[in-house]
Amino acid sequence: MTTNWTRIALHLLAKLPHQRLASVRSVVAIIVKGFCFGLLAISFTSPQASAADDAAPLSILCHPKRANFEREPSSDEVRYVADWIVDSDDNRSMPFAIVDKKDAKVFIFDAAGRLRGAAPLLLGLARGDDAVPGIGKRALSSIRPEERTTPAGRFVAALDRNLHGREILWVDYDGAISMHPVLTTRPEERRLQRLATPTPNDNRISYGCINVPAKFFENVVRPAFTGTNGIVYVLPEIRMAREVFASYDVEEHARLQASSQPVSAQVDSGIVRH
Repeated sequence: MTTNWTRIALHLLAKLPHQRLASVRSVVAIIVKGFCFGLLAISFTSPQASAADDAAPLSILCHPKRANFEREPSSDEVRYVADWIVDSDDNRSMPFAIVDKKDAKVFIFDAAGRLRGAAPLLLGLARGDDAVPGIGKRALSSIRPEERTTPAGRFVAALDRNLHGREILWVDYDGAISMHPVLTTRPEERRLQRLATPTPNDNRISYGCINVPAKFFENVVRPAFTGTNGIVYVLPEIRMAREVFASYDVEEHARLQASSQPVSAQVDSGIVRH
């Protein structure tokens, strides 16, 4: 029979004389907290059965899920967002990409949050987190240098082909923003050379689209998003990630869950009333 430690402890509490409730409540609170942090080991039935019953929910409660970067270097902000995505399932079990504009780097993850690959990228010439309204319908020749931004945000992405028949990953269809193999049609822009430099200082050149190495698109981006939609998270560079994504720190979130669990269990049982 499945055993729920919290409900058993509270059931025993309800059976005790009224005058002893105050002191026993304190004991029960300590016991309930101890289950999450591993401070106490109390058995009302079989220890093996209780461990099997409580292992899954307590593991979820006390240990947040994290993205697997496979030892790939990344900024603290990238890891913060990636861990939040995996812990909250904000990607809805779809593959996802994180575009780090500050470091000019892209990370591609599978649906479970395991890194499939990372690469340098080129992005919009102008710094900023917002697209100019209606810019996706304008001719490139009418877009001023200060309007050539790669907007920050969460975008549902899908593979498609552009007007020239080249395969791309649509990021923001209305804003005409996509991720695609690096363009080399204008040698004077030196896009291949910009990708090869070790710093992100010269990686701003596009009209807003995200250029990645051709082999990376072929070997990582295309397989990751073939046959499925995905999510592309473009990190902000002016605003905070929390503001753009309503994200949270997974460690802090787990601590809040753990600290509120005993109170919630008692309130749900109908024993504690205020």
